[in-house]
Amino acid sequence: MTTGVYLFDLASQHARYLAVRQATIAGNVANANTSGFKARDVVPFSQVLARTGLDLSATSRTHLAQQSDRIPFRTQPAGDWDVLATSSSVSLEQEMLKGGEVARQSNLDNAVVKSFHRMLMTAVRSG
Repeated sequence: MTTGVYLFDLASQHARYLAVRQATIAGNVANANTSGFKARDVVPFSQVLARTGLDLSATSRTHLAQQSDRIPFRTQPAGDWDVLATSSSVSLEQEMLKGGEVARQSNLDNAVVKSFHRMLMTAVRSG
């Protein structure tokens, strides 16, 4: 049985997720001085992926060592950030850190897709 390579689809889904997260962060920053505005964020991508029911797969038992059923992620405790003097719950420092995280994840996605594309092109040319 042959299965497809879904890396490009996964990278595309992650890019859409990052776009939604970046828009949410931008909305938080834009409304930082809006009285009563509550900062929002999207659920971690690992939770989004876990809801799809997809599992990691390998061609050999030695490729992936299954340690748990879930992909680990780290969350920041809500009380560790300064809040603006307004009644808004937006912390500009936290939003900037989130924006940097989105940029790093996007850069990593791009690098992985480029490397995978080069690998596929090499395989096609040589064989």
